[in-house]
Amino acid sequence: MKGKRWYDYLWIATALYLVLGFFNILFAWLGLLCFFIPLILAVATGQKSYCNRYCGRGQLLGLLGGRFGLSRRRDMPQWMKSRGFRYGFLVFFFAMFFLMLWNTYLVFAGAQNLSQVVTLLWTFRLPWHWAYHGTLFSPGVAQFAFGFYSVMLTSTLLGLVTMVLFKPRSWCVYCPMGTMTQLICQAKYKEK
Repeated sequence: MKGKRWYDYLWIATALYLVLGFFNILFAWLGLLCFFIPLILAVATGQKSYCNRYCGRGQLLGLLGGRFGLSRRRDMPQWMKSRGFRYGFLVFFFAMFFLMLWNTYLVFAGAQNLSQVVTLLWTFRLPWHWAYHGTLFSPGVAQFAFGFYSVMLTSTLLGLVTMVLFKPRSWCVYCPMGTMTQLICQAKYKEK
């Protein structure tokens, strides 16, 4: 059996991210690392190394569902594995992401006030006022943090639900980042 490597503990970073965002929403900006690193690695290497090795969320789901037995360990339905579902979810994810960016722009432009809420599952608005104490920056900086934390918390919740219902890392099948990195890898493979 191989010994543990440093990247086998990245699940701690994911758990820490969620906890820190609960107490100070500005930590949500750190989530951009989980957004850009997979894309950069896919472009640079043509492989999904982030998903396969470095994704802290996947590790966390594997730990909770595998070692702690919180998963039913059943196969996902075929429709959830389909290309149509994965790409459809990616389009939906992008639509919600751009809506978040639009709301951030409106706060930066002064056309809308800062909304100190976390939107869970793109529907349920949860007051989150305790997590923001003001900064030297524009309220738009905080608005982006509230929106991005909403995206990260929602995707984690979806991952937990699919982990419980199906196999531990079922989220990875339709994860928008995984789908994007797969598209990048396919495009790089065609270039060769």
